[in-house]
Amino acid sequence: MATFGLIEYADAPAEVRAVYDDIMAVRNTDYINNFWKALAHDPAGLKRTWESVKQIMAPGALDPLTKELIYIAVSVTNGCGYCIASHTANARRAGMTPEMFAEMMAVTGMANETNRLASGYQVEVDSRSRV
Repeated sequence: MATFGLIEYADAPAEVRAVYDDIMAVRNTDYINNFWKALAHDPAGLKRTWESVKQIMAPGALDPLTKELIYIAVSVTNGCGYCIASHTANARRAGMTPEMFAEMMAVTGMANETNRLASGYQVEVDSRSRV
């Protein structure tokens, strides 16, 4: 259960409804997920977070599927079950296959393992690796 509950569209003040409307328009849906409903207790934070997500996840140098795969990898590393589920669903809609998911998970697991090893051993960065 969300700390302060969820704010449904019908119960939302006008400034929250405006953000909800934009989310639905941009995502071409009639659904607002629980993440946004939980953030709606802070309308300014809701708007700021949505604007950032909308900008960062918009088409750019990285294609939408790559962005979703990165989002999943970071969410796995941070242990955010909500974000793993949400962005896995988005990645599937963007064309992610089970094989792609498995490979992304293997890379994520390996990166986490070797990051911890390098940190634990306090390995200095090689001169050829510096950019």
